[in-house]
Order: sequence, then structure tokens, then C-alpha cells
Amino acid sequence: MKPETIDKLVTESLAIEAESALEAGTIGYMARAMVQATMPHKKTTELVHQRSNGDFHLTMMAAPDIGLPYGSTPRLMLAWIGAEAIKTQQRELILGRSMSDFLRELGLIPSGGRWGSITRLKDQSSRLFTCAISTHYYGSHTGGTRLVSKAPFGLGDADLWWTAKTPEQAGLFHSTLMLSKEFYDEIASAPVPVDTRVLKMLKRSPLALDVYCWLTYRIYTLNMGRRPVVTIPWGSLQLQFGAGYPVDTKQGQRNFKKAFIEQLKKIHVLAYQDAKFEIGEKGLTLFKSPPALPPRQHKTIT
Repeated sequence: MKPETIDKLVTESLAIEAESALEAGTIGYMARAMVQATMPHKKTTELVHQRSNGDFHLTMMAAPDIGLPYGSTPRLMLAWIGAEAIKTQQRELILGRSMSDFLRELGLIPSGGRWGSITRLKDQSSRLFTCAISTHYYGSHTGGTRLVSKAPFGLGDADLWWTAKTPEQAGLFHSTLMLSKEFYDEIASAPVPVDTRVLKMLKRSPLALDVYCWLTYRIYTLNMGRRPVVTIPWGSLQLQFGAGYPVDTKQGQRNFKKAFIEQLKKIHVLAYQDAKFEIGEKGLTLFKSPPALPPRQHKTIT
């Protein structure tokens, strides 16, 4: 990492420490299903994406002519969508009149060209809003096996009036997103609070975004339980996060473990120093720790 990049991250981290997320107005929310298992990190030609976390399984199905969402942009979009749904307690969300305004909401600088943020937002919006999501859970229940499943559902219906050619220009109408009832209920029932300043700081790495959201959620659930400690095997973490590393080869397993630990340590130093964990040969051990966001820094939909 370049020295100037490190300096920038440290400065942002100190700013986060100086002001709570509540005071800064930077609390975002992720749907629990998208934290328990994650979407693709890189572009893929596959139309079906599956991840598992113990007995929980997530499946994303893409429109054949569009493809699956991937990378940091849709993750930032999901945090913004969750925050707006919680704040407004409405399924219909206003995305804004211009593409540039919305990019700035996500912490992205509007830029054109093939690899620019404008092109990415247009592409990832199409991918995110057209894919179908389904979840199922297998678990023991009164001596038998219980299956809880949700039929495929989309995030919602987007009505975008933006134009990539003139991203600064406001349209005649606001661009809107009508969340599907299923996705709105997913956010409303168990939202995972995150600090959007941290997400923007980590936006260069989809894996870092996923690890931060998961660590925030996992320590919260650990604090709520009776056990003070839990160890998650590396193989289980790889099935949950994926990140494009083969799960069936030793090299793929080593590469995933190395990448995960690198992002975990970065998050620990820059964003969540109170998190208590131990990196072991067989897995990652988490201990009860102060929450990433102190109690009452967030609310849920009632």
C-alpha cells in the first residue's frame, strides 16, 4: 500500500474515532442475509451465485443478458438503501435527480470513461436491481430437520431518470426505487448497523467491506449469546466469503486465508480496535467485545 494511501486511511480513522456515527449521521444498515453470506467480489460469467454460512444458504440468480452484481459499488448501494429504509420507514426510496449526487452519497467521486464511477454505477445498478435472491436454512428442530426457505425475490423496481452522458444534470423527475416487500421485510426484521464512513474508507476492497460488516454482526450476536467465545474454521469462512479463491485446492485455501487475515488486521487497526479475536491455524476465534457501534446509536423499524 502506498504511503499516501496509508496516511489517508489513518486520517479518516482518527476522524471516525473523534465523532460517533450517530453524531456524524453516518449509520447505514445492511440486510442480515447479505452479511451472513456475500455477493461476488469479481465479475463472473456464471448466472447463479451461491454462498453458505453453516446451515444458512444464499442464492443469487442473474438476468442472462445482464449478469450478477459484484465489487464494492453494490455493497455501498445496499448500505445506503438500508439506511434510507430505516430512516423513512418507507418502501419507496428517492435516489436523487442526478447520477453525480447519488455517487457522492455513496462516497464515490463522479468520473467518466470505461472504468469510471459513472459507468460502474450504471452497470451495477442494472445487475443489482434485476437479480433474484433466495435463502434457505436447514437446522435441527425437535429431533428432526427443519427447512425454512424464501422463494426468489428481487430488491425492487427501479425507475432511473439519470443519464451517464450528463451525470451532473438533474432530471425532470427524481429517480426512485420501490423495494420489494420481501427485501424491505428482510431489512426491517433484523438490520445490521454499520458506520458508512468505514465502508467508504474500505471501498477499494469488497472483501474488506464484507469482513467489516460480518465482524460487526458476528460480535454483536456473540455478545447476545451465552458463550463468551466462538471459533469459526477457515473452511467455513471461505464458503461464506468466497472472494474468488478455489475451495477445493490447498493453494486456494491458503490464498483465501492470507487475504482474509490481511483485511481483518486492517479493519482492526483502522475501524474496530475493540474487536477481540485470535488467529489460529485451524480457524478464527472471536471473543465477546465492545460492539462496533455503541448501543442506542441505531434504531430498528417497529
